[in-house]
Amino acid sequence: MEDFRAYLTVEIRLQESSIKTYMYEINELYNYCNEMLFKPEELTVDQVIDFLIKRRESLLTARTLAKCHTAIKSYYNFLVIEGIRKDNPLDKIDTPRFKRHFPQVLSVEEVDRLLSVIDIATPAGLRDRALYELIYSCGLRVSEAVELELNNIFISEGVVIVHGKGEKERLVPLGDLAIYWLKEYLDKSRPLLASVYPGNSLFLNSRGEKLTRKGMWKNFKKHCSFAHVEGKLHTLRHSFATHLLVGGADLRSVQELLGHSDIGTTQIYTHLSSNELEKAFNKYHPEGE
Repeated sequence: MEDFRAYLTVEIRLQESSIKTYMYEINELYNYCNEMLFKPEELTVDQVIDFLIKRRESLLTARTLAKCHTAIKSYYNFLVIEGIRKDNPLDKIDTPRFKRHFPQVLSVEEVDRLLSVIDIATPAGLRDRALYELIYSCGLRVSEAVELELNNIFISEGVVIVHGKGEKERLVPLGDLAIYWLKEYLDKSRPLLASVYPGNSLFLNSRGEKLTRKGMWKNFKKHCSFAHVEGKLHTLRHSFATHLLVGGADLRSVQELLGHSDIGTTQIYTHLSSNELEKAFNKYHPEGE
């Protein structure tokens, strides 16, 4: 089990939260094998299916069952690599399907309205404006924005170094507005916030400490209320991807910018962008609805 954990950490480079999920599912597999007097490394395809059925009967959602399937498949891949087993029984079992929920997206007008209501006369307001412009301009995850440090931003080159999932590093170009507001924040706001905290984090709270995800979400909810916009902070990332595709960007480029390892994850935005194009057609074309 510890060797498998090391495999997930070093070879697959999963985040700790994912590692905990995988280890939990493998522990459930071991419990099943102990009850049935099987050895995990010798399970047949039918026995693995029986295990998955029992996991489903424990009121797992289809999405959670899919994660269970992925975890078990990774475990047997590990056993194959270690020479403990010759085949992976999960290769013969389809991943459980679940109904995909499409992410919420703000229109360009809603993004503009949200940004315009922020009171940039205050250090915290100027920080939030720079933060939201950066997330929307670069399609960052909230966790990625939280972890940014001063040495990740290269204003003159117009790029930001982002550390994504699995500690994968990517270089993302900064938009002109993001550059402008980052300069404003770094020149006028951050020095005031950092007066009691000499740290290297890019975004700071009112106490001069690194801004947390909880703090980001709380502030974003307040600004959304003022702008009469419904959304979550992560919605800016979804909007970034959708607006790029609507504007004509190719899917592979959007995948690279978002830091997706699988292009299938990025393809969800093609559905969203198609809806946006349909709305634009219906609104502006003479033969639209």
